[in-house]
Amino acid sequence: MENNELNVTNAPEAAAKRNAFEMTLADWERFAQEELNMPRYTADQLCQWIYKKKVFSFGAMTNLSKALRERLPELLEIRLPKLAKRQVAADGTRKYLWRLDDGEYVESVLMDHGNHYTACLSSQVGCPLRCEFCATGQQGFKRNLSAGEIVSHFAAMESDVGHDINNVVFMGMGEPLLNYENVVKAVRIFLEPKMRGLSVRHVTISTSGIPEGIRRLADEGLDIYLCLSLHAPNNELRSRIMPVNERFPLGAVFSALEYWQKKTDVRLTIEYVMLKNVNDTPDCAYELATLFSNLQVYVNLIPYNPVAGTQFARPSASRIAPFMKILRELNVECEVRKEHGADIDAACGQLRGKTVS
Repeated sequence: MENNELNVTNAPEAAAKRNAFEMTLADWERFAQEELNMPRYTADQLCQWIYKKKVFSFGAMTNLSKALRERLPELLEIRLPKLAKRQVAADGTRKYLWRLDDGEYVESVLMDHGNHYTACLSSQVGCPLRCEFCATGQQGFKRNLSAGEIVSHFAAMESDVGHDINNVVFMGMGEPLLNYENVVKAVRIFLEPKMRGLSVRHVTISTSGIPEGIRRLADEGLDIYLCLSLHAPNNELRSRIMPVNERFPLGAVFSALEYWQKKTDVRLTIEYVMLKNVNDTPDCAYELATLFSNLQVYVNLIPYNPVAGTQFARPSASRIAPFMKILRELNVECEVRKEHGADIDAACGQLRGKTVS
């Protein structure tokens, strides 16, 4: 799909100096050999300083020669976003508001699980899909993030928390598969052993259902996790709360998902935000289960997180429990997902790029 089909625009033109976070390992190797006239292993040294040691000043890279340390800032910038605001929830979840070079803002979330962290990253400034229950959709859409902007706000989160973050989910602002090239480039930077070195089983892309993007991802050979934001068991209801379904109805989406699973042999995660008296009835549960006959799935049931300006409400436990019971009786693995950061509007569906005075 062409970006302009959903009025998706890219990041602004890069500054004169290259942003180090935009570079793949191949870029680093070409840079070392062709622009620095240095051996290829210089690329490995630079990547180790930035991604392993989290040193973002060339002058502090002490195993490089003084002459090289002085030359590098003339050619490259290690460009981090500016932290505009940090909020910490009662459960330890951190929400960050980042100011980008062109003055736009994005949010990201860091979830503390006790023995590890998960970074919830954004892929766009705003979102073009306008789901009725989502704060990001209310904000509208500005542009795609570049790969470097995606990688750099992850690096800035690691720097802030002072620990490695070994899990990444693209569940922040935006639709990742409408920014396909930049998201996949960022994922490859995260996975590259000589760069950030994350495991494929620690990276998840969440999509509202872009069939061409799902098929392309199947053919990438990455074997990362995929998550579908479903939220309704039929086209009529889904189109009402998720306008993207008008363009990409469930039949097309699930055909692409079946292709993806046959290529990857990875279990699919389903996200299902439960909206009181909208999609939380027993009939919806029975209908939902029929969608998964050709797929291996795990369903996360997400009680709705309130968003100002919407007409939706959170269902009670007395409505969620029988819904989950029906799914389990029909052999659908499911669980109610643990909520993180709701007291600072950091939970599912609550992110938006709020500016600050």
